[in-house]
Amino acid sequence: MRNVTIKSSLYLLVGISAVAWFSLAYFGGLDLSKVKDFFGLVPKVVSIDLLIVAVFVRWGWKLKLFRGWLVPFPNLNGSWLGFIHSDWKNPDTGEKPPPIPVMLTINQSFFHISCMMRTSEMESSSYSEGFLIDPDRQIKNVAYSYTSKPRLSLSERSIPHDGTAVFKIVEKPKLKLIGRYWTERLTKGEIVLEYYSNELIEELPDSLGEHPVTEVENRR
Repeated sequence: MRNVTIKSSLYLLVGISAVAWFSLAYFGGLDLSKVKDFFGLVPKVVSIDLLIVAVFVRWGWKLKLFRGWLVPFPNLNGSWLGFIHSDWKNPDTGEKPPPIPVMLTINQSFFHISCMMRTSEMESSSYSEGFLIDPDRQIKNVAYSYTSKPRLSLSERSIPHDGTAVFKIVEKPKLKLIGRYWTERLTKGEIVLEYYSNELIEELPDSLGEHPVTEVENRR
């Protein structure tokens, strides 16, 4: 897939350069059979190419018409809401907690993606991210490793830790991220998220409910 998009990008860039070359020559009254006229247009053609690449990298890659043949990954920018289903057991009760409300915000560009996951007890920010896209094998995943920092008031029962999350990207019939995670605290679980907003929200909506483990005195 990566080879396909690289080839498509090169073919498209060559095509744009050719159109720019002939257009500049036509409107400038130049003869491309002459070496001086031909190579004299190089700076202008390169400038046009760079301008088009810059516009594409900034905005164009998000357009659906480029998806697949030129842009292999979907646009996941925005806020996602859902629940964590953890295998962690409360040491006081020996039972797993009910689903934990969670929000994932994704900041994505053509070259970069970063993820921030928030519950009411901690924030987890990614430090290594990437897509695994292979249409031939029907694989469409985004994965990242993260550092999780609990709130200071919870430090006695919850320590900072690293982990990894892998999400399957579901686009039809409804936009979802269905994932699994594991941590160096030897906990693991599943996460199901639905797309909520194209804005990067910084606090969990109240409608998502309270964290089921947070003590009353620690709720903010």
